[in-house]
Amino acid sequence: MIKVNHVFLTLNKTPILTDINVNFERGKIHGLIGRNGSGKTMLMKCICGFVSPTKGWITVDGKRIGKDCDFPDSTGFIIESPGFIPYYSGYKNLKQLADLRKKITAEDVQEAMRAVGLDPNLKRHVRKYSLGMKQRLGLAQAIMEDPELLILDEPMNGLDNDGVKDMRKYLLTLKENNKTIIIASHSAEDIDVLCDTVCEMNKGTLHQVRPYISESTI
Repeated sequence: MIKVNHVFLTLNKTPILTDINVNFERGKIHGLIGRNGSGKTMLMKCICGFVSPTKGWITVDGKRIGKDCDFPDSTGFIIESPGFIPYYSGYKNLKQLADLRKKITAEDVQEAMRAVGLDPNLKRHVRKYSLGMKQRLGLAQAIMEDPELLILDEPMNGLDNDGVKDMRKYLLTLKENNKTIIIASHSAEDIDVLCDTVCEMNKGTLHQVRPYISESTI
């Protein structure tokens, strides 16, 4: 699904990513671990097309990002804090986004909200949402167009224990439906429960934790 080939990224003369080589197989959940500032979020931004590598290239579903397409097709994401209009309800926020792209119906938006445990009929403004509710709304935005690829940076932030259990169950259901998911998390339990492969990032470099992938397969 995703091939990252000898990717380097330098910003303001500072190395951010150094010679990243990894494949992410379709239909699996792939974990990224590492300290803050290790490069996880920047790698995700490069895969999404938000940041262009200084060297190297990335393909998603056979298309080279920045050459064949600016952004990968059929991708949902949570990267950093989701941004919403604070004086709109959750449903109105998502419906406005859906109307811009014209790919899904109002019923699809409502179904996505219910899938993550939100009531689409709730009139409360997003500015009055708890952190956990905002995180659920961000996930609803990521999944509402039924993407083949999900890129999720700390998706469990702000969720209580029940919310975390619900999200883990939902993500595993998506994997059963052959969705591909890349997730960055500081929670060892999230990684252990969810992920088929795990990559650790440290100061902009990456190595496979499980399973081992030799250079010949990359």
